[in-house]
Amino acid sequence: MITIIVGTNRSKSEAGKFAKHYEKALVNKGETVHFIHLKDIPSDLYHSEMYDEPLNEALVTLQDDIMIPTEKFIFVISEYNGGMPGALKMFIDVLSIRLRNETFSNKKAAIVGVSAGRAGNIRGMEHLTGILNYLNTTVLPNRQPYSSIHNIMNKSGELIDSDSEQIILNHVNQIINF
Repeated sequence: MITIIVGTNRSKSEAGKFAKHYEKALVNKGETVHFIHLKDIPSDLYHSEMYDEPLNEALVTLQDDIMIPTEKFIFVISEYNGGMPGALKMFIDVLSIRLRNETFSNKKAAIVGVSAGRAGNIRGMEHLTGILNYLNTTVLPNRQPYSSIHNIMNKSGELIDSDSEQIILNHVNQIINF
């Protein structure tokens, strides 16, 4: 099972639209895919007492039913201030409170960076790689940056760059074989 995690809680994010192309390519390859967009995570999960209280039941269900059985993760992350979104770091922190090893250890992850600028969120991908390595998750060396996202995708989320679909398919094949 592969789980795609859109690492932003912004409701109209380009990362969310772009991640759907990865989902479609994986489904077309016959993979079982779960799709988590952080915009759908209840905001009351993030509060100052979250480290001391039992986890919200919705998060326990998400962790037990999707995150723990997942063999491979694909993180699609937007660039926020030259790094990764804080909502993603908080999501990882919350999941690490309960059953951290079962959730992250000895699993594999691919990272996709999305940005309006020219670097494709290289710094954010590097930061997330360090966090995942700390959690004993092996990261696919080919972290795929997509820069100038508005030149790749239109406002509806359709690919308008002819090379991008092939790049996605090649990356998906690497993820499946990883």
